[in-house]
Amino acid sequence: MLAAPDFQGSPLAWLGFLAFIGVMLALDLGVFHKKAHVPSFREALGWTSVWATLAGLFGLWLLWARGSTPAIEFFTGYVIELSLSMDNVFVFVLVLSGLAIPKELQHRVLFWGVLTALVLRGAMIVGGAALVAKWHWVLYGFGAFLVFTGLKLLLPGGGDDGPKVEGRLLGYLRRRLRIVDFDGNRFFTQKDGKRCGTPLLLALAMVEISDVVFAIDSIPAIFAVTQDPFLVFTANVFAILGLRSLFFVLSGMLDRFRYLKYGLAIVLTFVGMKLVLLDVVHVPALLSLGVVVGVLGSAVALSWFRSRHA
Repeated sequence: MLAAPDFQGSPLAWLGFLAFIGVMLALDLGVFHKKAHVPSFREALGWTSVWATLAGLFGLWLLWARGSTPAIEFFTGYVIELSLSMDNVFVFVLVLSGLAIPKELQHRVLFWGVLTALVLRGAMIVGGAALVAKWHWVLYGFGAFLVFTGLKLLLPGGGDDGPKVEGRLLGYLRRRLRIVDFDGNRFFTQKDGKRCGTPLLLALAMVEISDVVFAIDSIPAIFAVTQDPFLVFTANVFAILGLRSLFFVLSGMLDRFRYLKYGLAIVLTFVGMKLVLLDVVHVPALLSLGVVVGVLGSAVALSWFRSRHA
């Protein structure tokens, strides 16, 4: 029987994964979405399924190449990151609707937003991994922060100040940037001989800033699952790449997931306690996956049931 290759996390694995993502992004923008259009619900659902399937196949490759523990850690991190991205979708809806971005141009904003987010999150993950490698106690700080965030979300009105912050930030950017009217699908244009930004640039800036803010929660959360930078990065990438299509699937249904916030609060508290008690209590990877999927699945199911019988 042939032995499975042992190159997970090696330069070959990193280069192969980055090359694969580059090809998929080139096909996405250069072939499937070359012309601006409004993705139908069926098209968006199809792309959401494609990215979820690719994530599943990658997890199966990890299972074959490295065994069950890395595969389970990847799936757990992927589920956490994808669930936390629901907040991103909510902010994206507010930003794109508030700036009156035409629906046929929203995919362009989200594409470049996701592409930049991959670079920013990659830098944050490398920095976080370096901190953890040098100072182990940083994990306790991550854990305490996640527990605080989770408990805050469980309180009445917890997390409701987000739209206010976004509104103040949008006002600041409007005052500082030279924003003029739309010019097709361009982010920049010329007016009176000066280089100015269009509302697409303003929307892109808001998308990028909001993703960095949410990454402050999500990256410590996945470090509670695994400290392997390769697994942390790949789980983030698959979650982010599926975010654009997920936006078009969920943009009209976010109000139905009324209990998801509480499910996320429980998950954040759970993974935070895992980090705080890292050197005291060992929680098996399979148990962590079961808790995360069980809690989030129950929150979604209860939300759907209540929305259908409201």
